[in-house]
Amino acid sequence: MIRRLVDSEDPDRLYTVTGGRSRAGDTAFDLVTLVTSRSEPTPGMQSEHVRILRVCRAPTAVVELSADLRLPVSIVKILLSDLLERGRISARHPSTPNDPSQLPDPAFLKQVLVGLQKL
Repeated sequence: MIRRLVDSEDPDRLYTVTGGRSRAGDTAFDLVTLVTSRSEPTPGMQSEHVRILRVCRAPTAVVELSADLRLPVSIVKILLSDLLERGRISARHPSTPNDPSQLPDPAFLKQVLVGLQKL
């Protein structure tokens, strides 16, 4: 059995990174929430916060950020909530149109899927 990277992560380190917290604050980040930096890192910041601010110079989904940082999504959400509370990042959820006529044609989506499967 191959151990995953998260399985080999030191639990004490994760506890330290989050300050002992196991859940993000009231802010609900989901996997597709797009995060964008609003400021540059400052001296003395936690290294994980610095890495988040650098990666998120362009809008980045929470799940991508988790993969880039090689940290569990739950830990990344806690770190993001810290940065959001301090105004260092902005977060927005992808929106879906309310009007069904603005959604893509299902037949077109099926053609795209077939084309991708042929690759």
